[in-house]
Amino acid sequence: MLNRRALLAATAATGLAACSRRGVPQDMLRVATSNLPDSLDPARGEFASAALVYKQIHAGLTEYGPDGGVTPGLAESWDVSPDRLRWTFRLRDGLRWSDGHPLTADDVAWSARRLVDPSQSFANLGDFFTVANARAVLAGTLPADAMGVTARDPHTVEFLLEEPLGLMPLLMREFYPFPRHVIERAGHDWIKPEHIVTAGAYTVTGATQIALDLARNPNYFDAGSVSIPHARIEAVVEDATRMRLFRAGDFDLADRPPANQIAFWRERLGSQFRSFDAPILRYLKINHARAPLGDVAIRRMLSQAIDRAFLAQEFYAGTATPTRHVVPGLVTDDTPPAPAPPVGIGRPIEIRTTTGEGERLAVAIADDWRRAGVECELLVSYPTDLYQAVDAGDFDIAVASFNRGLKSDPFFMMDPFAPGGFADNFNWSDPVFGALIDAARQQNEIRARERLYREAMARLDAEQAVIPLLHERAHWLVADRLAGIRNDVQPMLWRYLSLVPPA
Repeated sequence: MLNRRALLAATAATGLAACSRRGVPQDMLRVATSNLPDSLDPARGEFASAALVYKQIHAGLTEYGPDGGVTPGLAESWDVSPDRLRWTFRLRDGLRWSDGHPLTADDVAWSARRLVDPSQSFANLGDFFTVANARAVLAGTLPADAMGVTARDPHTVEFLLEEPLGLMPLLMREFYPFPRHVIERAGHDWIKPEHIVTAGAYTVTGATQIALDLARNPNYFDAGSVSIPHARIEAVVEDATRMRLFRAGDFDLADRPPANQIAFWRERLGSQFRSFDAPILRYLKINHARAPLGDVAIRRMLSQAIDRAFLAQEFYAGTATPTRHVVPGLVTDDTPPAPAPPVGIGRPIEIRTTTGEGERLAVAIADDWRRAGVECELLVSYPTDLYQAVDAGDFDIAVASFNRGLKSDPFFMMDPFAPGGFADNFNWSDPVFGALIDAARQQNEIRARERLYREAMARLDAEQAVIPLLHERAHWLVADRLAGIRNDVQPMLWRYLSLVPPA
């Protein structure tokens, strides 16, 4: 087992020489990411890289505005009934898919049913957790067409809810309708370049194991405002390599500089190194079904033994904030608790993680726990293998994170852990927590919603259901020829960007 000193010595120095420059296509945005989407189908994709690409090629009923807020998307307007149980979205006139086929309310309703139907997708409730009969469709006790979504006419789609949901317009920013006419013909192959049809600002023109090529969609409802005609996304798995290629001029945009090199790149790249406040949580996922981790005293002891300040300073150059809470900004008294007394574990604890940043954090945490008398075993694997192990319950503790992208409401930090949320896969169930989240979702009034979230987070903390570690910032490298990037919004909406012509 490496200790902290050996870990820092092994990761602090890497070769940083610039690579040779390639030709620069003047009309193409070149983006480097740590990996490509696991699927271009929003009903099947799970990686953060998939969410980034979806924002370019798919279109929601509502959209992210330049400031990250809510603007009209496929729907030009929407309203809610007096009882707040019926949301009506009115589509723009003349909507078309990238192949020219009309996009109608029937496509929207069919797409909502497909997302929840276990026979059609990697079904989950997602943003439709409160739509009438959605839970029964997911469970297979009702057919998909029983779900409370209806195309009233070619331009009007209606969602009937079981309980109020004040955040419905925000959630619809990432509900992406599917081309029914293509899926019914090509099945799951609809996302291959020869078949794919989308409604977003861009569509896919080519795909390999390491790259995606995008072209501006002439049938996008706001195509005239999209400045950049082409984009190429390349997967550069190794963080340091991705940064060197950016420095050599091979990319205009690159995400996630190595955590242990943030200070280096910030100093050398100056204004090309950009940092953004972001809803990113790094935490430990605990399998409550594995003894003795079902004991809250054990979980508290493990949490209190971690030196979060060390993790933030040594691995993130002080740009991450140590935390013991899921939601940033809701706690005013964050005084660390007194050290927990040692509690007998009785066996080594297995920590599952991926290579790179997660592995470095795992080594440091294991060193903290060793000092507290807890032995650990590290199991390092590829992200897909880790996700599969966690979903199957084959883990003790996993180093986990999520990035809520452009979503800033506290709801979006708590929701992953709620019943049916995408992070609700650690064998923990608490009816009180679930009820508080449900009540918060119904609230339109901001202060009332925040009060409920505070109560829900207090419940999560009291049970030490997960072990929060850090709230991270999002770091991007941005070439000088890329314009239109705001200081307060991550560069994830490429339709608002432009390329500066060479002098």
